[in-house]
Amino acid sequence: MKLEICGISKSYGKGKKALDCFWAELTPGVYGLLGPNGAGKSTLMNILTGNLQPDEGEILIDGQSVKEMGKDYRAILGYMPQQQGLYDNFTAMEFLRYFAALKAIPKKEAKKRIDKLLKIVNLEEVRHRKVGGFSGGMKQRVLLAQALLNDPKILILDEPTAGLDPRERIRIRNHISEISQDKIILLATHVVSDVECIAKEILLIKNGTLLKSKRPEELLKSMEGFVWETGVSADKLPLLEKECLVSNVHVAKDGLKVRLLGTKKELETKLQTLLEKESIELEFAEANLEDVYLWETN
Repeated sequence: MKLEICGISKSYGKGKKALDCFWAELTPGVYGLLGPNGAGKSTLMNILTGNLQPDEGEILIDGQSVKEMGKDYRAILGYMPQQQGLYDNFTAMEFLRYFAALKAIPKKEAKKRIDKLLKIVNLEEVRHRKVGGFSGGMKQRVLLAQALLNDPKILILDEPTAGLDPRERIRIRNHISEISQDKIILLATHVVSDVECIAKEILLIKNGTLLKSKRPEELLKSMEGFVWETGVSADKLPLLEKECLVSNVHVAKDGLKVRLLGTKKELETKLQTLLEKESIELEFAEANLEDVYLWETN
C-alpha cells in the first residue's frame, strides 16, 4: 500500500497558509511527524482524515483519489485526535461499542476486538468504569483503542502518549511498532523519544512545508560535528541562550554543562566574545533527535 500526499495546500483567514504545496509518500511503517506549534501538523492530519478539504492538491491511495474511494477509504482509516470530548457517562466498554457501531463492525467481531484492545491498552480491569472518572492518560488509552477498532490500514495518531506515565508510554509505543508491518502509521508528537526508536522515517515540517523526510539515523548523521558541550557559570547562561542555539543545560560539579548546536569554529568565536575568554573548551557530543529537531526548525 502507498499513500501519496500530492501538493497539498490549505489557507485560513486572510491568506495565511497552514500548508504550502506539501508532498510526501508513505508506505507501511511508522512515520514521526515533528514540527513546532503552528507548523501545519494538525491541518495535515485533518486533511488526511477527511475533516478538512485542501485548497489544492490531493491524497492518493495506490494511485486512487480518496475522494473517489469515499466509504472504502474511511473503512481502512483509524484516527486518534489529540483532544476529543469523551462521553463521561459511558463506561469504557460502552464507548468502544458505540464507536464500533458507528464503524459498522458486526457485533461478534466488535466484542472480540474490544476485548483484545482493552487488554492491549491495559484497561481490561476498568472496562465497566465510567470514562468521566478516568485520568487523562486513561482517556488517551481509550481513544487509542477506538482508533484501532476497525484494524485500520492507515492510522493517524495525534500525541498518542500525552499524559501517559513512562511504563504505559513504552507499552503503547511498542504496540504501535508491532502493528506497523502492514499499516501506514503517522504519529505526530512533541515527545521526540516516542518516534526516535520506532520511526521508519521522520517528517520535519515548518511553515506548512516539508523540510526533510529521512530515516532517524540519516538525520543523526547529518548533525555530526554540530553538537558540542562546554562548562559555563550560571550568570552567563542567559547571554548564551540569547546568542547561541542551546539544546540542553544540566548541573555539573563546577557549574553548568551546556549543550550547543553549531560548527565548532562559529561557537568558539561567539563564546570567546560572550564569556570574555581567550580559549574555549568545546567537547564533541553525540547528536540526538531533539538536537536535529531544534536545528532544523530554528
